[in-house]
Amino acid sequence: MEEKKRHTCLKLQINGEEAIFVKGTWFDTHFNLSITDGFTAWYCYASEEELKQRAAQWDQPVSEYVQLSESYLGFQQHGSIYAFADAGDGHKRLSWTFEKGGMTLHWRWKCMQSPDCKKTTAQILDFLMDANIRLSEEVVRKTDLFEKTKVEAEKCLAQSERIANERVDFESQIYTKFLGVLNSKKAKLRELRDQLSKQDNADKSPQEEDTDKTESFDEESDNDLSNEDPQKCITSSSKKVGANKPSRSRRTKNT
Repeated sequence: MEEKKRHTCLKLQINGEEAIFVKGTWFDTHFNLSITDGFTAWYCYASEEELKQRAAQWDQPVSEYVQLSESYLGFQQHGSIYAFADAGDGHKRLSWTFEKGGMTLHWRWKCMQSPDCKKTTAQILDFLMDANIRLSEEVVRKTDLFEKTKVEAEKCLAQSERIANERVDFESQIYTKFLGVLNSKKAKLRELRDQLSKQDNADKSPQEEDTDKTESFDEESDNDLSNEDPQKCITSSSKKVGANKPSRSRRTKNT
């Protein structure tokens, strides 16, 4: 089974002036480096056995050592100090620093001069060109996708506005119809209320007439009494009393 690999290519600034290109091919247990300054090229093959030894020195698993190296040689870290110094016989030593556990660690790898500098440099440039083409294609694809998404979004927005307007019109029509029905019901209720009120008034009218007649009869009787002569009333009352009172002489005779 072929081991998975990853590729990076870093334009590394050394001392803010010198620039080199570092192409890395990364595996889980080892990695390879190709380096060029445009004229001369170097290479570094970090074998699995050598990585095991170095990882053991720092009490690290090999995979962690590889990942940390990739993070510093795949992207230039601003807090790290990079160097690409002579190692004799045309070789170079690539090094970088990083902080871990409050300590500054210094890693370095010896890079051998390539037997064919032009070929190594061309391979790095080809990788950069291919990466640039892939990136350009990805940008074009993303741009097309964005434009299509934008068009679809505008269509959805227009449709949403149309649906919202239709909803407002529908609610307005329903409200108008409901208001008409409500007013009609109110008118019928007022009509029924007026009919009930008239019926109640009709039922109460005969009773009021009887009450008026009784009151008038009583008033006439009182008027008749008040118009009579008081002396006559007293005389007539005395006669009545005398007629009803028994005679004392008759009681004596019987005795």
